[in-house]
Amino acid sequence: MSRGTAASAREEARPAKGSAPRPVRQAFPIVLSAPSGSGKTSVARALLARFPELAFAVSSTTRPRRPGEVSGRDYEFLSEQEFLARADANHFVEWARVHGNYYGTPRSAIEGPLAEGRHVLLDVDVQGAKAILSEYGFAVTVFLLPPSLDAIAERLRGRGTEDEASLRARVEEAAREIPRARHYQYVLTNEDLEETIALFEHILRAEEQRRTRIANWKPWIETAFGTAAGGGKRA
Repeated sequence: MSRGTAASAREEARPAKGSAPRPVRQAFPIVLSAPSGSGKTSVARALLARFPELAFAVSSTTRPRRPGEVSGRDYEFLSEQEFLARADANHFVEWARVHGNYYGTPRSAIEGPLAEGRHVLLDVDVQGAKAILSEYGFAVTVFLLPPSLDAIAERLRGRGTEDEASLRARVEEAAREIPRARHYQYVLTNEDLEETIALFEHILRAEEQRRTRIANWKPWIETAFGTAAGGGKRA
């Protein structure tokens, strides 16, 4: 948990005069990974539209902007020189070269929302997820599977941004990435967008109820149920 989040949680935990404290649930990062062509971007956009308590960690990249993409919303588009300079300055929590382009997650894109008490949705690959967890061990990890490899090929063709050789390479890479889903806490098959969103909401609400995510557990439980319930000694 970030220092900013802890401070925010303590502030929110202060009850109004004459009322009992309420449980204060800490915000957490949510790592969303998927092979290219699995519909991850569509899922992320739908989640952000549905759940206002989610903030999106905008990644930086050197890849060309696609039609309809907006800098600062979808990605922060940088030159290779700009990107590498920021990487040298430890600006990114994680970064890597993928399919010939650089991608990275700025630290501020995670720390800022957490300090405000908002969950942070991260759209990162398997390598990035491992780096995020090394710094944010309390993160939730979700791997999005496609219905099939054929479905990936169809989606990539629909983009119109890949030639056949590049498309085959991406499908082969997807086949290599899928077994890594075993390292994630949750695995969802993205066959129907609405069903995927509903399953994600179950994960989100369950994770919010974890006792370890209640910042003011001891004062809350002791006030509501007595000192013994909080693990302390009776007077």
